[in-house]
Amino acid sequence: MQFYEKAIPDYLNRWGNIIRLVLFTAIFALIFINVYAPFGADSYLKLSGVRPFLYSSFVILTGMLVVVISRLMMFLYSRKKILNYWRYALWVVSEILVMAFVYCIYVKFILADERDFMVIFSASIKNTSLIILLPYTILWLFFSWQDKSARLEEMKGMETTSKKGEGSMIPFKDEKGSLRLSVHLADLLYLEAADNYVSIHYVRRNKQHHFMVRNSMKAFEEQFSDSNVIRCHRSYMVNLAKVDIIRKEKDGLHLELDTEESISLLVSKTYVKKVMEAFSKMSPLEK
Repeated sequence: MQFYEKAIPDYLNRWGNIIRLVLFTAIFALIFINVYAPFGADSYLKLSGVRPFLYSSFVILTGMLVVVISRLMMFLYSRKKILNYWRYALWVVSEILVMAFVYCIYVKFILADERDFMVIFSASIKNTSLIILLPYTILWLFFSWQDKSARLEEMKGMETTSKKGEGSMIPFKDEKGSLRLSVHLADLLYLEAADNYVSIHYVRRNKQHHFMVRNSMKAFEEQFSDSNVIRCHRSYMVNLAKVDIIRKEKDGLHLELDTEESISLLVSKTYVKKVMEAFSKMSPLEK
């Protein structure tokens, strides 16, 4: 698989990081525009007092509205489909083009710039690229460092737990055998098939998270054989220890998980017998 086909890191599309990205980009853009005055510089020279700052603030708010809408759409899209690198790059390019167009309209019709529209648009693309790509790159590096630090702490904690003989960590490896994630069995909720990936759903610090691993459900089904993590549907594997309620509906058996947010997994007819037998045994995961 080529690099651009791989899924982007989970930290790039976490809701908290999206908020940080919007705020940091807004602050960076405000400083950049007031210091460099790239949009309609000739028009800015005619302004005095606080008017340049007010105009630039209006530009930033408009541009950030584009980013907020874009990132919200990206967040919702990633809940349903895999967001890989080439789609992410195309998304960022689209953000730049839309923001450049908005800034171009502002300079041409509000600041009454006399230059040709395409000349202004071309300059807007260049300046918007700087405003967007610089903070995006800085935050990408910061989020990456933050994620690696958190993983390192988890590994240290895992080693400590292992030495004390407490709990059991479940390794999740990709199709090449590389370790991608380790989760305590007690924190694992369920696994969900997503094209060529499997989404690992788990609880961390009382919040639900998910992590994408490129592998097949069949591989994980073999890994978790003779355990409480079993296949209940073509698209799901569930940790039976996290099941709180078993409910019979018209469309079949439903498993409700013991979580703050309601999660209900459908058991397909093929797996009903297997699931009920597993509940009667409830054996721990073998190491």
